[in-house]
Amino acid sequence: MKVLSLAIAGIYLWLEVGVSASARIFREGKSPRFEVPIELAENTESSSSETEEESEDESPLKPFDEVTKDLEKIEGLLTFYRNVEKEEIYLEIQPEQLDRNFLAIATISSGIGSLGLYRGLPLSDFIFQFKRRNHKIDVVVPNTLFRTQAGDPQWRSRDRSFSDSPIYTLPLTSIHPERNSLLVDFKPFLMGEGGSLSTAIAWSLGDMYTLNSETSYLDRVQGFPENAEIETVYGFSGPMSWLGPATVPDSRAFQLKIRTSLSLLPTNNGYRPRLADDRLGYFLTTYQNLSNSRKPDPFVNYINRWHLEKQDPSAPLSPPKQPIVFWIDNAVPLPYRDAIREGILMWNDAFEQAGFIGAIEARQMPDRPDWDPADVRYNVIVWSNTLDSWFAGIGPSRVNPLTGEILDADVILDGGIVRQIREQYGALADGDRALVNPLTCELGAEISHFVDRQLPSPIAAQLQQSNPASLSQLRALAQIRGDRRPCFALAATNQARFGALALSTLHDVLPNQDEMELYVHQFVRWLTAHEVGHVLGLRHNFQGSTWRMPEDLNNVLLTRNEGMVGSVMDYVAVNIAPEGVEQGDYFPVIVGPYDRWVVEYGYRPIDAPTPELEWDVLQEIARRAPQPGLEYATDEDSMDLVYPDSNLWDLSGDPLRYSQWQMDNARQVWDKLDRRYPLPGESYSELRDRFHMVLNYYFGYAYDLTRYIGGQRFHRHHAGDPGAKPPFEAIAVERQREALAAIGDRVFAEDAFNFSPETIARLAPDRWDHWGNWIVWERLDYPLFDRLLGHQTLILSNLLSTDRLNRLRDGELSNPNGDSLRLGELFETLQAQIWSELSDDRDPRREITVLRRGLQREHLNILLHMALRTNIEAAMEATSFLDLIIALRTLDPPEDARALARYQLRDLHAAIDRRLDKEGKRLDVQTRAHLEEARDRIAKALEAPMRAKEVVHKPAN
Repeated sequence: MKVLSLAIAGIYLWLEVGVSASARIFREGKSPRFEVPIELAENTESSSSETEEESEDESPLKPFDEVTKDLEKIEGLLTFYRNVEKEEIYLEIQPEQLDRNFLAIATISSGIGSLGLYRGLPLSDFIFQFKRRNHKIDVVVPNTLFRTQAGDPQWRSRDRSFSDSPIYTLPLTSIHPERNSLLVDFKPFLMGEGGSLSTAIAWSLGDMYTLNSETSYLDRVQGFPENAEIETVYGFSGPMSWLGPATVPDSRAFQLKIRTSLSLLPTNNGYRPRLADDRLGYFLTTYQNLSNSRKPDPFVNYINRWHLEKQDPSAPLSPPKQPIVFWIDNAVPLPYRDAIREGILMWNDAFEQAGFIGAIEARQMPDRPDWDPADVRYNVIVWSNTLDSWFAGIGPSRVNPLTGEILDADVILDGGIVRQIREQYGALADGDRALVNPLTCELGAEISHFVDRQLPSPIAAQLQQSNPASLSQLRALAQIRGDRRPCFALAATNQARFGALALSTLHDVLPNQDEMELYVHQFVRWLTAHEVGHVLGLRHNFQGSTWRMPEDLNNVLLTRNEGMVGSVMDYVAVNIAPEGVEQGDYFPVIVGPYDRWVVEYGYRPIDAPTPELEWDVLQEIARRAPQPGLEYATDEDSMDLVYPDSNLWDLSGDPLRYSQWQMDNARQVWDKLDRRYPLPGESYSELRDRFHMVLNYYFGYAYDLTRYIGGQRFHRHHAGDPGAKPPFEAIAVERQREALAAIGDRVFAEDAFNFSPETIARLAPDRWDHWGNWIVWERLDYPLFDRLLGHQTLILSNLLSTDRLNRLRDGELSNPNGDSLRLGELFETLQAQIWSELSDDRDPRREITVLRRGLQREHLNILLHMALRTNIEAAMEATSFLDLIIALRTLDPPEDARALARYQLRDLHAAIDRRLDKEGKRLDVQTRAHLEEARDRIAKALEAPMRAKEVVHKPAN
């Protein structure tokens, strides 16, 4: 049970991005002092022993033969004794197995297909040791985070300064009289009390369910020479409730089957750790070296990679001694097996640059295998079916925490996404029942970012003093909205489905035609290659998609020979050719130059006895970072909302132009959508789902345009790299103005959204009401105003957010020659775009339309928040989610922005006055009421005393 408790507690650290610290920067031209990777001590002075002597009469131990009589013996690396009927299981620990490093891996082998509990999902992996303490055996997770070099007496201080983690204690039952082996009751370890497990699983299911010991049992135990495989079934019970998982027939109970693999951690197998470099992206194994006090950075970063050796070390290209083998799950539908195989083998091209031929093999899992996909000996591409998957695919790996050697890996692909591509709609991805949507996903990282940056500041102190309950709510909101996993699944599905919809709408391609089959094939192949890259040790590279210029994306002579993108480790947008351009490939068909380069760094054999002596060769490889196609930006870089080259789901070296292309594609689909759908016999709800999907796609690229305003590029180059650029490079002011104008024309303009009444009248909701498709009890008609204004408001508040305004202020200081977008220009441009009806060259009697009135109201709200110095306490009193976002985004703006807000309010007040004085009686009643209300609000705000800048004093110690 303790294994599973730790396992499920770590489940969410694995999804897509994994857990790794960023590589530290090594100074150019200097080799780092090498830290010997210390193996955790075996048989040290604190090793296991029986510290007390007892007479035979006093011993609580039972005779070995008496305990194991009539029990099934299961031999292998570990020896078990089991009685199935009595549900007993004992483990025999050999003397030489004490204080040895074992690896435990836990995987969901059978889930519920919902709420994050999916088949094949890796739960956790950790090393542990059996340590004897009198008549008890402690299961201890050793502390690998702090190490010393051999011979350094500080190892004693290390052990006294930093604790190991004893996770369970097993009572000693017997000792074999000849082998001196120790017999322990292993059932408490596997099936113990469920309190910690219930707590861990509450993230997905709340506190509704508790572990049910009556429906929990040990299922299967297998022994092999190199590993032991144990399957346990855990039953959970709860009330009859509609809040339970929809995928189980009775919400009162369900079961999870967990596969636990136990094996010895490899030692002295010839593997050499490899030092990391921050110019390229690997997952890391990191520890602090206590022996080297002279080094400014005490952390040592090893890359995570497989143990790959050449058969012929002298040959430029050689097969490996042992290839990396991936098995294709026998549950994969036949039509997709070739695409998955091609995605696996795509990486062999990259390994050739590292000197290997056939480094990776793809094999088909038999229909009746004698092994399980969760078996630690096999790396499997698992096909999982879910109702509400939080991923399109994930690729986690399990590593030796001492060296970074990858020992086992599985890729999980969600079969539902392929079905949704063909159907072009889905409950998770879009529609009224959506669990997540681009509007809320756009805010997830931002709110989390806000909490990380602001809550340690005086803003939090102020809220803690005035309204601690609101502070807790804000932290909870950040935790919920900051969870981006469902958003990744949404974006991947939305991208692939829009491409399929564009094919069928713009090019008259039906779902069963050859072109649609090619589209799905290319998507599955790229998705597989992306996830296999993760299990090779590679992190995301969100700058990989910016290699090709837009005009080259559909040139198959380039894309099929050199690559469509710099790296398949990006979240690559579907390549839909603009009108008038012949369609090329939809997704990458080969790896890119970055992929070849990063594999060369990680896997190229180097003739050196230690990682230290590899360093000079590795630096020659890493120094190529400034070359075209090798730029690197990963997850933490994409969190910066003004880094336009590190977008998710973009494409081409000109994201500004590409985003507008895709918005044009979306408009073309809109124009033809209601003429093509619904198909004869389909419900009109199909049209509604597709309409909503295109709306989300359109605004997704509108958000990308905002990254140019106050934007900058970040380069990971090191000083002295050939062609290196400085770390920060401001976006040219002309490009910022172009992006701002595009937002005005495509998002804020009066004519940006003109849908025909006939189209809107056909957007009927889905009326099926059952366990897999519930009806939302709200208005039947499509909430067009709320959807459009919601996106407009989020984009506007993003443009005027405190973080962006601070960047623009700083840009003015760092670019004194005027080559920067100034705060005043941003405020003036937005006001002119949003209140254009007040300009002198327009018909003064023209009506201000309903959507424009809503947008103008939100713009006014933002200016008032700034001018009146809204504080965190007032922000938490917001009456709607959008009001809360506006308040949070505009907290504590720079003083210049406050002054500009008041200036704009005065200017707006005067313009409204002129309009009302000149044409007030001839205006329609809604326009006049709107303008009068705006004028009155401004006048009241300008007359109100301005709240002083609040300073929270820390209490004296």
